[in-house]
Amino acid sequence: MTNPLADMDKPDVIFCIGTNMTECHPVAATGIKKAVAAGSKLIVVDPRHIDLAKQADVYLPIRVGSDTALLLAMAHVIAREDLVNKTFTDERTTGLEEFVEHVKGFPPEWAAPICEVPPEDIEKAARLYAKADRSAIYYTLGITEHICGVDNVKSLCNLTLMTGHIGREGTGINPMRGQNNIQGAGDCGALPNNYPGFQAVDDPEHQEKFERIWGTKVDLELGMTKVTALERCGESIFGMMIDGENTLLSDPDRNHCQHALESLEHLVVIDIFLTETAKLAHVVFPATSWAETDGVCTNTERRVQRLRAAVPAQGDAKPDWWIVSQIARRLGFEGFEYESAKDVFNELCEVSPLYNGLDWDRIDEGEYHWPVPDKHHPGTPRLHETGFENGRGIFSCTTYRDPAETINDDYPLWLTTGRRLQSYHTHTQTGRSGGMEYFLPGESLEMHPDDVTRLGLADGEPCRMSSPRGAIDIVVKATTKSRPGTVFTSFSFKDTPVNVLTGSGYDPTTHTPELKVCPVRVEPVAAS
Repeated sequence: MTNPLADMDKPDVIFCIGTNMTECHPVAATGIKKAVAAGSKLIVVDPRHIDLAKQADVYLPIRVGSDTALLLAMAHVIAREDLVNKTFTDERTTGLEEFVEHVKGFPPEWAAPICEVPPEDIEKAARLYAKADRSAIYYTLGITEHICGVDNVKSLCNLTLMTGHIGREGTGINPMRGQNNIQGAGDCGALPNNYPGFQAVDDPEHQEKFERIWGTKVDLELGMTKVTALERCGESIFGMMIDGENTLLSDPDRNHCQHALESLEHLVVIDIFLTETAKLAHVVFPATSWAETDGVCTNTERRVQRLRAAVPAQGDAKPDWWIVSQIARRLGFEGFEYESAKDVFNELCEVSPLYNGLDWDRIDEGEYHWPVPDKHHPGTPRLHETGFENGRGIFSCTTYRDPAETINDDYPLWLTTGRRLQSYHTHTQTGRSGGMEYFLPGESLEMHPDDVTRLGLADGEPCRMSSPRGAIDIVVKATTKSRPGTVFTSFSFKDTPVNVLTGSGYDPTTHTPELKVCPVRVEPVAAS
């Protein structure tokens, strides 16, 4: 996030797109609710009539996978109506003239049939966002889990640059992270293209730096994504370690995933429970849970926080850093002689420019947002206040393209997936919490009542949902929350493994799967 969570109740206009924040980030969403109650205007873009949509001044129920088209049309309106912040663009951006010429070809009348919303609503949203003194964008996986996820994010950045809604209180472009410490994992280098601190692995200077620090040869090339790794299981990859992820339920195309993992000669899983993925492993290491672990978490607003063990570890459970270090040492690698989480974090602070000014003791009270470049720096709650790290903000001439698969006679409905308030991720933890089954006893398929009737289904009764990759049985839930022609379910329950169906494509840059779009067929169980 460019702005701290404390800024959430400060914008004049809040633009939420691809984020069901009240269910996926219910605590943070209170900031949005406070802002709206105090008079902020709210734009909501989501194919489902989520709770935020009930409070929206402008609600755009776009067709799944059409975000880039919408954002291009909004940029067209901002340029056409001379709402560009010329002072900001002249001082802090490059490529505006080319971009303005580019978006002339994408008026709201072009986007409307793609997005399946009225052109005048697109215009209203664009004007509202651009004219405000302070507008802020919030988004989550509904923007990124597409084959055009990178283009979606770039398109949001274009709107921010056009209007200058960045670097000030109550503005910014703010991705809400999907799990705790996802931001911290990226900061530590858990990415195929970056060392710790987002230092590019294909930069010779970074290569030299980390060879010197780590005392070993490192390649000057991008690492492998998980998508590529799973494709090569049993061919060029024969061993794999999965730490804290239930890949079998969370990843697309489950049948492919299971085949890949079963093709390995050696699968190691580190987790706190025996998940569906762990049951396939040759070796399982029990990890400590968050309440049993000393460590550090960097949250969605880049705040670096100490975690303190509240209870002793159970049985043979050990912290993840200890397990990984012990494996590395037994494989003969040097540099893993850590005695505590403090040692690990202090090393991160030494190698990452974002953390150089921090150490284990300085983060004791959790008041610092990175970057903190030196020991005297107060932290950076708000990014880009005086300029951009790389000089000027660059406009991107994105274009719209259809999802990897589109609806047809065989698969005439759009399936989109997500999370529910009562069940977290793959149900590994919430599924073991007593009483949660009262709130959510099982999964269901949200479907508009008109579709339920048209397809000969019944509310509360099972149906069969199929895609080109497989089929599952699931209970129908008739609701106007889903628009006609679109159905929704979560991936939480192993009894309804929705990711048997997904997996039609990936973003070519990030290899993020298109989990938000999947053409399906839904029919009575007896008919198949």
